[in-house]
Amino acid sequence: MAVRHFLAMVAVAAALAGCTRVGKDYTARLEARQQAYVAAAGAPVDRIHYFSLWSWEPLADDQLAIYTRSNEAWLVDLDGKCRNLRFTNHIALTSSASEVLVNFDRVLTGPPDPPCFIKQIRPVDLAKLNSPQVGKPRDLESVPRPAK
Repeated sequence: MAVRHFLAMVAVAAALAGCTRVGKDYTARLEARQQAYVAAAGAPVDRIHYFSLWSWEPLADDQLAIYTRSNEAWLVDLDGKCRNLRFTNHIALTSSASEVLVNFDRVLTGPPDPPCFIKQIRPVDLAKLNSPQVGKPRDLESVPRPAK
């Protein structure tokens, strides 16, 4: 009985160690993506034209990228941490007369969470964001094909 208990504890410890590794990989990928957006972002603007949200990507608790069209992205910095930004399935932006204004409009993550005020908006150069860096090879995962 003691051997079974010991083996169960070893299995639980191994599973928890695997979860820690996955969490570190996710955090590293998220930080790399955030750095790429910051490097591709231009000078701050005080407003953007906004008709609909095409897509969005959380980068941190206080930063996200929004796409108003497939070829138009904006890096949005928030005033403090935005609750559930990384984990929510949907967001909304407040706007006035089809414009989102810095220090006035907000990001909404859901009814129970308070709104997050927009501190800064910067345009993102998508060509720069999507181009591979010169002198640095792309990281590729090589996975063998399963045998049939």
